[in-house]
Amino acid sequence: MHHVINGDAPQQVILVQVNPGETFTIRTEDGALQCIQGPAEVPMMSPNGSIPPIHVPPGYVSQVTGRNGSGPCVGVAKPLSHNEDVISPLIGEYPFLGNTFTKCDSSMQQPNKQLNNRHKIPSYGKYKVVYSTVCNSVKGPSSDARAFTTHSDPPDNPLPPRLSHRTKSSLTLQWKPPADNGSKITNYVLEWDEGKKNSIFREYYVGHQRHCKVMRLCPAVGYTFRVAALNDIGTSGFSTEVLFYTTGSLPQTSLPPRLVQTGPSWVTLEWTRPNSCSTEEVVTYTLEMQDETKLYGGMLHLVWSSNISLNCRPLQLIICSGEWCSAPSSLLVCKTTPDRPGPPVNPAVNTVTYHSFCVTWEPPQDDGGSGDLTYVLEISEGNSEGWATLYRGPERKHLCEDRKPATSYSLRLSCVNVGGQSQCSDDLTVCTHIPPPGRCQPPSIVGNVKHREMTLQWDGPLCGEESENVEFSLEMCAMEEGSEPTEVYCGCKAECTVGNLLPGTTYRFQVRAANSAGYGPYSESVEISTAAGPPGQCSPPAINVTSHTCAEVTWEVKSSGIDISEYRLDWGRDLDSLELVYSGTETYFQISNLEASTDYCCRLQAVNQAGAGPYSDLVTCQSPAAAPDVVSGFRLVDHPLNPTESEPFSHSTSLALTWDEPHCNGAEMTSYSISVGDSIITTGNVTCHIIRDLLPDSEYSLQIRAENEMGPGPFSQTLTVRTRPLPPSPPRLECAAVGPQSLKLRWGFSSRSQLTEDTTYVLQMEDRNQRFVVVYRGPSHTFKLQRLSESSRYRFRIQAVSEAGEGPFSETYTFCTTKSLPQTLKAPRVVQLEGNAREVTWESIPPMRGDRISYVLQVLGGREADYKQVYKGDETSFQLSGLQWNTDYRVRVFACRRCADTLQELCGSFSPSAHFNLRRSDATLAVEADVTRVPMGSTLTDEQFAGLMVFGVASLSVLMAFLLQVK
Repeated sequence: MHHVINGDAPQQVILVQVNPGETFTIRTEDGALQCIQGPAEVPMMSPNGSIPPIHVPPGYVSQVTGRNGSGPCVGVAKPLSHNEDVISPLIGEYPFLGNTFTKCDSSMQQPNKQLNNRHKIPSYGKYKVVYSTVCNSVKGPSSDARAFTTHSDPPDNPLPPRLSHRTKSSLTLQWKPPADNGSKITNYVLEWDEGKKNSIFREYYVGHQRHCKVMRLCPAVGYTFRVAALNDIGTSGFSTEVLFYTTGSLPQTSLPPRLVQTGPSWVTLEWTRPNSCSTEEVVTYTLEMQDETKLYGGMLHLVWSSNISLNCRPLQLIICSGEWCSAPSSLLVCKTTPDRPGPPVNPAVNTVTYHSFCVTWEPPQDDGGSGDLTYVLEISEGNSEGWATLYRGPERKHLCEDRKPATSYSLRLSCVNVGGQSQCSDDLTVCTHIPPPGRCQPPSIVGNVKHREMTLQWDGPLCGEESENVEFSLEMCAMEEGSEPTEVYCGCKAECTVGNLLPGTTYRFQVRAANSAGYGPYSESVEISTAAGPPGQCSPPAINVTSHTCAEVTWEVKSSGIDISEYRLDWGRDLDSLELVYSGTETYFQISNLEASTDYCCRLQAVNQAGAGPYSDLVTCQSPAAAPDVVSGFRLVDHPLNPTESEPFSHSTSLALTWDEPHCNGAEMTSYSISVGDSIITTGNVTCHIIRDLLPDSEYSLQIRAENEMGPGPFSQTLTVRTRPLPPSPPRLECAAVGPQSLKLRWGFSSRSQLTEDTTYVLQMEDRNQRFVVVYRGPSHTFKLQRLSESSRYRFRIQAVSEAGEGPFSETYTFCTTKSLPQTLKAPRVVQLEGNAREVTWESIPPMRGDRISYVLQVLGGREADYKQVYKGDETSFQLSGLQWNTDYRVRVFACRRCADTLQELCGSFSPSAHFNLRRSDATLAVEADVTRVPMGSTLTDEQFAGLMVFGVASLSVLMAFLLQVK
């Protein structure tokens, strides 16, 4: 069914109702099909305000109905029975306004079941809606915005009423108005359950007030209420239910609670409901201590309280009905029975030896109500599961003696009173110590004794518990008088290498073992001598630097009474880079290939049969500075590397050079010299330079050298370079053709010698921001610009680009587009008036860029051969009078644009002609445009009419010639 949403012509938005089980299919402008499965309402737009055509398959009918008086609507129904298996889509040809649809397959048998093109929006808040079409994940442009307002609805559900005042026989209620959803609230409905608690509600109040006093109620009774709102649209739902109580009568002073049963930490109490309270009243009980500490609050007559401290503390009872409460009852004193104590806390073990330990603990946090406690200490040896009582008594400390060494024991504690025995504490684990180890065997030599180190080994103490996890301590003492022993090793291994000894010296050694219990006794001492040693430390060598590449090193002979087999000289830039450069018996060595202005160092070592002696102290020197090294990386670059260069750069007359900075050899670089043929160009301390004023397309040989404070360095290798030819000049730009929205440009050189096949042209046009942008780049000599504005000026410039580079831009050329002609009108329409008068109407054209539009009407009738102008003006209709009966007429029209700036009149093309005939017997007119066939009453174009006239004249000529020949 189609529902008209907006009835303003010439466009309407129509809702297409799709029934359940049916599929509605839409064909978009690109030919794609979109399908929607019912039930659904599909919004569509009628471009001319008419009911859109709905193509229905066999078995469907279309029916025009109305909806809420808003306009016509179309229903599409299927009168076939439900037993018929017919699945055919409905196809509409109007734009789809929904925001969600999917594309179905070619068989149209698989509609999208998840389609949803309706939205839940609040009633009465104004909206604007736009839509767009999505096809194959491509989203089209959005439509123009349309405004609409939703219909009003019944009010929202109110909030529950609240109680503002109450007495024994009345309740005063108030409530707030809910949202009216576009229609003013007229009445409120208050319902109640009459205090029966049966979920059956009856009306108590109907009116526009937002408060109500409920009268004649019972004391201390609960009543349930709910409220709803009404407007002209309907009734809202009821609010949530709320329960309110009336006040009750004041009960008498209550009797004290009665003690039923007691325990270690709980009591059971009971009490009696007051006789003064009626059976309908709700009575609550509050049990509290004398200091108003609340223990219970509720409606029960029997209560059991646990985990509370009630021993010898008075209790009292308060009874409440409604808002009134009785005075506290007389006091009841309860005494709980003793409970078994908790376990002792903080058990600890201290003073542990290899045969005893001491256990301490503190009293439990809860003694169960009895102060007399007996502590029980139990012990278990190793992994045994049996426990034996080690101590039983009132003390909080016990010394455990006669224990096994290196043995693990588990301990646990508990305590006993008249209430029973407590739980045991967590197990406490203690391990007795092991005894100190015995005497070790004296150390002995392993392998050969060296001049500065020796390796010793020894046997540990006898096997037993004291020999497990032992460490050894080896002490050494020199034989000189007054020398103190020194520990040289401490570890778990029974072997040690002692270093940093003096050659040919005797030392005394002894060893002892240690475990967790302490150190054992020392072994017997032994005396061991080291072997003779290598040479001592050499004196520092002397360095004499003869040039920046050469140095001489000399040293003195080491006289230690031992023959020196060789000297070793290490040389380098620092300590980490030292390398052996000489090994022999000489006391002189010359070093070459040094670098200028560089720090160097060396050291000397002497070697004999016993080994190498220590290195001498490190000696340093510095080589003198020198002229720079040869320049490397001398090369040509495409563009200058110096960003501060302000002069223009041309590859035809300039060369951009760069190079790598050479080693300065200890003196700061001052300048560079570039050799160009017979001339020398000097630059500053830079690594790039531009040579200008060269000849185009010429070859040059270049060399470069660096110079510092010590003088110039050598020239580099020769670099052969060539300048490029001069780039082409810009061509002359001309406008070959001009139109309202286009300009055709062409260009060329006055001299053909500058044209080459690989020349590229760059055409630029100035944009709105006065910046030139490229509109064409290529080898062509013409280019047409489209989509320009009519009667507008455009500025262009052009340059030529070849292998020689980019040429300069031409001067700026300005070209202007022409004004547009009015569009060709459709064929005019002819309407019959009284008698032989006719009214001719035609379509209108809006003003063109402010220029006024006029119309010219021409008529061709009777035997006239040419059209005659009968009207020229701004109107879009004209009445023809004085026409001849039984005569064929043709009318046509064209538009003219009156240019306000030049007063020029630009006229468009003729419209197709409209044909009509004045016959006295005809009651209607036949008016059509551009018909290809010529049946009776149809319209002919000018060309068709002329063709018929030529055919008639030719036929008449043939007939006349035939008759003359017959005669």
